Amino acid sequence: MLTRRRHSQTRDDSLSATYGNRFFTKDLKTFRMGEDSLPPASVYQIIHDELELDGNPSLNLASFVTTWMEPEAEQLIRENLRKNLVDQSEYPRTGEIQHRVIHMLADLFHAPDDADIAGTSTIGSSEAILLGLLAHKKSWQNRRKTAGKPADRPNLVLGGEVHVVWDKFARYFDVELRTVPLSPARFTLDVQEAVRRIDENTIAVGAVVGTTFTGQIDPVEELNEAVEKKNREQGWRVPIHVDGASGGLILPFLEPERRWDFRLSAVRSINVSGHKFGLVYPGVGWLLFRDRKDLPDDLVFRVNYLGAEEETYTLNFSSNAAFVIAQYYNLLRLGKKGYRSIMENCRDNARFLAKELAAGKTFEPVEKKPLLPIVAFRLRGKHAGREPEIASELRKYGWIVPAYTLPPDAENITLLRVVVRENVSRQMLVELLAHLDRCAGILENPATKRKTHPPLC
Repeated sequence: MLTRRRHSQTRDDSLSATYGNRFFTKDLKTFRMGEDSLPPASVYQIIHDELELDGNPSLNLASFVTTWMEPEAEQLIRENLRKNLVDQSEYPRTGEIQHRVIHMLADLFHAPDDADIAGTSTIGSSEAILLGLLAHKKSWQNRRKTAGKPADRPNLVLGGEVHVVWDKFARYFDVELRTVPLSPARFTLDVQEAVRRIDENTIAVGAVVGTTFTGQIDPVEELNEAVEKKNREQGWRVPIHVDGASGGLILPFLEPERRWDFRLSAVRSINVSGHKFGLVYPGVGWLLFRDRKDLPDDLVFRVNYLGAEEETYTLNFSSNAAFVIAQYYNLLRLGKKGYRSIMENCRDNARFLAKELAAGKTFEPVEKKPLLPIVAFRLRGKHAGREPEIASELRKYGWIVPAYTLPPDAENITLLRVVVRENVSRQMLVELLAHLDRCAGILENPATKRKTHPPLC
């Protein structure tokens, strides 16, 4: 049968092969919204292909963020992406799950049995830190006003090893930072120097378990003793906020006897990142207060325009429920035994990497036997300071490893860092070590840079 084309027939791009339709040769606007609609398959492919230019998350050893979850967890995430966590009257079981996670974490962090636990989920640890410190500032202001004393010069004592969000808090909320600098020989908080900076206007002292720079742990128990001694002597109530973004969900399983949490009397609040070693995709974090009285009531908002009376203490109002549910999945699915097994594997692999680096002549790890699965290291000898070149060369193999300088007064030290997450296998680290050796060889002899040759046929 002979079929003739009708004169009115025009090309239908929706039926074209994706790479064969006109949208792949059309100059699409990327900073202005176009006038016309486009076929969904074409738009998907355009965006998908552009994102292929991103780094491979599995080879991104710079990131602390989870890059793998079980299929069942991913299914729960997909099923709940449409739920807004704040709508607890509409999604009451989701709200109940959030409360369960808060109580599970409080138990994990040894909150007193008779404590009236308070906490909230957040987008991540940055929001949790802001909220925790804001509560301590407000508590301090309330105490000062009750005593008839001025409350206009708050300060915050911390070490130079803290995350940038602590600086953001000070700037956003008009708080003086009293920073204890690092030194070339010490990359964690100096307790005695911290205590010297405390006065009647100190809203809190910060401590970190698992610093971003080196993965080391501040001496929280020693800090607690020194702060409580100062409190007893002066009649103050200076609290400690512990940033457990990196280590808070590792230490309970690998170092259960280490006292850094609510077992210490001055520790009044703790934040952790669910999307780091809580093993959940981003973003979810958690803030816990030792007791409800540590969260001033005038910071808690009560609203009923979602259908029922609800309390909220967050910077964001709306947030996705899916990742809170995913955190609950992990806590139920893995239990303490499962988390312990995963964290042991991560730490064992990290110690393997640190041991191999220490055994060589090129690199020097900050810790030969790291407590957490974070390996910070630097070049030895004459090549010290050229770590950014190593990081650049590693990118040619697909690895993403950051090179950065330490904060004052250790700013002359440059480090590289590998975060050994759940999906980073021993074999991957063997390959990384081989590529590190090749990259280091280039520093010694630039002529050894990788060359490509056409394949022999």
